[in-house]
Amino acid sequence: MQIKRGISYLSNQKVRDTVEIYLNGFSTSLPEAVQLKALRKIKGLEKVKMFRAGYAIEYDYFPPTQLKHTLETKLVNNLFFCGQINGTTGYEEAAAQGLMAGINAHQNTHGKEEFILSRSDAYIGVLIDDLITKGTEEPYRMFTSRAEYRLLLRQDNADIRLTKKGYKLGLAKFDRIEQLEKKEIETAALIKFLKTQSIDPKDINPVLEKLGSAVLKQKVKIKAVLSRPHITLEDLLVCKELKTYLADKKCSTEAIEQAEIEIKYGGYLNKEKESVEKSLRLENIKISKDFVFDKLHSISTEGREKLSFIQPETIGQASRISGVSPSDINVLLVYLGR
Repeated sequence: MQIKRGISYLSNQKVRDTVEIYLNGFSTSLPEAVQLKALRKIKGLEKVKMFRAGYAIEYDYFPPTQLKHTLETKLVNNLFFCGQINGTTGYEEAAAQGLMAGINAHQNTHGKEEFILSRSDAYIGVLIDDLITKGTEEPYRMFTSRAEYRLLLRQDNADIRLTKKGYKLGLAKFDRIEQLEKKEIETAALIKFLKTQSIDPKDINPVLEKLGSAVLKQKVKIKAVLSRPHITLEDLLVCKELKTYLADKKCSTEAIEQAEIEIKYGGYLNKEKESVEKSLRLENIKISKDFVFDKLHSISTEGREKLSFIQPETIGQASRISGVSPSDINVLLVYLGR
């Protein structure tokens, strides 16, 4: 509980001393009379007055496990759901679903290919996959901790991940594609330069000493120094060759940032990309819509029930269903001839 004391004024005349109270963990979804009664049960607030009751928003929703990845309902063709009706809360969550439902409604109407973002493409992909695969029993918010590939879902590479997809749908103009291609070319060229150009100890050692990093005894590639913790590309501008390169090539800030990230965290990023490739193999194994999961007597009862209820479209989706074990997935792969 936090208390803030102040003074109320009316026409420049002091009316009364006021005390604002901030309570953590106090339920605001209760009726006004109950809230006041509960407040007066707290020591020190026996005579408290409540000027405005707290409130909570309640709404009904349809279980999102009844949806396809396109946000079209499985029960009614050509009907798309998005927002609170799917059990989510928050403006961003609703906007993300509205965008995806709108795109797929358009694609559906014009007989075009459905548009789906995977868990490694965007947080939108994580949001929708969580909803339709796991369902939700409380208002869903999109936290970064829900994404297993969050090293790849960064702000700096959002254009690399999504601009071409947006252009293909007609949601991005060609000038954005040109900007993206320019950034990618600049980034690749800068990374190549950093991997091949050496740096002289006499140039960089004063900087390394100042930053508390081990000094060099001989020339090494700039990449090796940049890979060190707390060393940035800006610190390495004492290297004349690097400074000249950046000036001559007129590298954009975005390309420089991208190259630095790729070099510093390349090992972690490559491991995550390998994980994505492995998971995509399972995503590419489709399960027919009329597959009868009840015939899989070799898997657990819970696994059969969950698979029959959710009706996953791919092995990858099936593997993420709560209650479906890895051994269940192996049995399912055998039945599918894999």
